[in-house]
Amino acid sequence: MKIVADENLAFTDYFFAEFGEVEQKAGRTLTHADVVEAKALLVRSVTQVNPALIDNTALEYVGSATIGTDHLDIEALEKQNIHWANAAGCNAQAVAEYVITALLHLNPAFIDANERFTLGIIGLGNVGSRLAYMAKLLGWNVIGYDPFVQQDVIQQVDLKTLLNTADAISLHVPLTKAGQHPTHHLINTDALAAMKPTAILINSARGSVVEEQALLADIEKTQRKVVLDVFEHEPVISEQVLNAVSLVTPHIAGYSLEGKARGTQMIYDAFCKTFQFEAYKSFESQLPVCAQYFERQDLKSTLQQHLNEIYPILRDDHALRACLKEGMIDQKAFDHLRKTYPLRREWAAHGGPKA
Repeated sequence: MKIVADENLAFTDYFFAEFGEVEQKAGRTLTHADVVEAKALLVRSVTQVNPALIDNTALEYVGSATIGTDHLDIEALEKQNIHWANAAGCNAQAVAEYVITALLHLNPAFIDANERFTLGIIGLGNVGSRLAYMAKLLGWNVIGYDPFVQQDVIQQVDLKTLLNTADAISLHVPLTKAGQHPTHHLINTDALAAMKPTAILINSARGSVVEEQALLADIEKTQRKVVLDVFEHEPVISEQVLNAVSLVTPHIAGYSLEGKARGTQMIYDAFCKTFQFEAYKSFESQLPVCAQYFERQDLKSTLQQHLNEIYPILRDDHALRACLKEGMIDQKAFDHLRKTYPLRREWAAHGGPKA
């Protein structure tokens, strides 16, 4: 069979080559002509899987190696009896580690703050709950808000209380525009005004969860420290945004080798179920061994001494800022950064706490 795969997916040949021809394509520019003869399509969030792409094709399966599904027109897929799958939770550990790394980069003293530091987490699904677990390992006080999830091990509060109370707020929600609790522009002028001026804001969820113009006005007023891995108009990112924000990265919070490999494995497992193949492969066999930083030290000591070796987050900030061209991020350069990103390893690969 013909399988079309986003060229940035990990280990697609290892998992899928035995089933037929695997054709690698740039995900952001996929066209109907690219997939018309394919039986299976493997994508990331940069590909809009909609009727224009999938109508009148041979597709029987679409797998997205992502935790979100807002780029998938599920109604259109199901109308055409195209099986689909995503990879919920595949990079939860990577994103949790990204958030903690960003916070410790902005203020290394947080490592010893214990319960004096309150982390507010908006969205308590796979990523948010994983972040809460990791934050508690560091001794931080954790509060969470999610109207759809009840987590017994996390102190849940209403949104207003979280905004008023937290010393840092991390966003882990899908992008929704309908229903009782839409997340589009959830962080707007009013939400920002409710936050402490000193509270750090981190968005590694979806860009449009934060209203960009409101954020820029708030930063100008409060000098708030903000970390953005996603942007409202991505991949259109202005110099004004880069200049205002403390730390920027090119939508790579979940880009660990384990996270990407786990995502591909999850859509491989679903693919095998769809076509009734035996799913016998595992991504762990493909991972190289790396330095063991956590062997003889506790978590805090290891992070204090080796965090920059485990993940030099400032490298990603500098790389994105270097893509500025005439006041805007060059979109080709942005995509190239993501395509050639040197996948980092999760802490467990270095002997740290396991996902």
